[in-house]
This record gives sequence, structure tokens and C-alpha cells, in this order.
Amino acid sequence: MYKALKFVSEASSLSEAQIKLLAPILNEEIGAREANRIKRLLHRSGLKPIKKLEDFDWKFNPKLPREEIMRMIETSWHKDNRNFMLIGPGGVGKTHLAKATCYKAIMQGIPAVCITCHDLINKIKQSRNKNATLDYYANIKILCIDEIGYVFPDPKEANEIFQIISKRSELASTIITTNLIPSQWGKIFEAATATAILDRLSFNGSFITCEGRSYRSKK
Repeated sequence: MYKALKFVSEASSLSEAQIKLLAPILNEEIGAREANRIKRLLHRSGLKPIKKLEDFDWKFNPKLPREEIMRMIETSWHKDNRNFMLIGPGGVGKTHLAKATCYKAIMQGIPAVCITCHDLINKIKQSRNKNATLDYYANIKILCIDEIGYVFPDPKEANEIFQIISKRSELASTIITTNLIPSQWGKIFEAATATAILDRLSFNGSFITCEGRSYRSKK
């Protein structure tokens, strides 16, 4: 409490009666601050709609590597600045899992942003201060770039994506969802750029293959 609220006087100077009186009030203040922080993080996260791990239907696609994914999520992967890539065809649940991972982190007070590759390119392109935008995405604690493989960046845009991922390397965690296996990234990036991006992501990273039916076929 003393640390969170930055008291102007030493906590040790309070009497037992004063502590008993102040404790519930100050606990409520700390809770309100944390709730407001999470609300701000959610607002900036791009998580619309909200996806949760407990809502994911693992039974629909039993081929999904549930244990591998959950083992990754439930460790201190973001503290270790680990990356992971979810690779597979459209509709198998990659985006849900990525967004749910970001949501879980935000509930713990960790800043996270989820954005499609298409929207990321447009955000940079339309930015009045491109360097500030690049720095924002380079420095956010957890960045999820969704749907790599569905747009074809020009060389300049590809270089900007590389700059973001390169700056994040070993300093923050990156989640990628893609329909392309690493050997196919030359279809959307020049060979040298694709190799450089994959090299940064693979360092302290995991590549997880997701197979199965499309969840959209259920609707």
C-alpha cells in the first residue's frame, strides 16, 4: 500500500488504530486504480471483440496442440520476452487464441496490442509522426500481429514491419498469426527481409502449427 500510493510520510509512523481505519479505504483506492489501468489498456489494445481462453472450443479441433499452447501461455513467457507464431489455415482459431492470450496479459496489468498486418501497415502509412508510431509498436510489452500472409506489403512497408520486430527482439514479446509456413514467407516479403524477420522471431520463440476444421463452418 505504501509503495502503491506513495505516502508522503513513513507508514511506520501510523498507529495501529490509524492503519485499521485507513486500510479498507486505501485498498479500495488501489483496486480502483488497477481497474482504471486495465480499462485504459483494453481501450488501447485493439481487442474487439474480447476473446477469452475459457470460451475456446478445444473439442471442435482435437488436432490443435492444446498442451503446447497452454504450456506456453501459462508460463512467464512475456517476462522472458518470448515470441510465438501460430501457423495454420484460416478459421482454426489462431486469432481467438492470440487475442485471448493478450486479454489474459492485460488482466494482469501488462500492456498488449493486437492488430492485423493490414491495419498495422495503414496505421504507419497514415501516421503524422511515423517514427513515433514505429516506436510505439516496437516498445509495447506484448504485440500481436494478426493475419500475416493475407496482404502483400511493398518493400518500404515490409522494411517498417522488420524494423518493429527487430527493435522488439530480446526486449518484448511478439505473437504472430499466419496462414503461411516460414518457407512460404518469400511470397509476401523479399527473401532477405523474410529471412531477417523470421530470424528475429525464432530467437527465443516457438512455432506452433494449428490444424483442423474452420470454426466458421459451425455457424
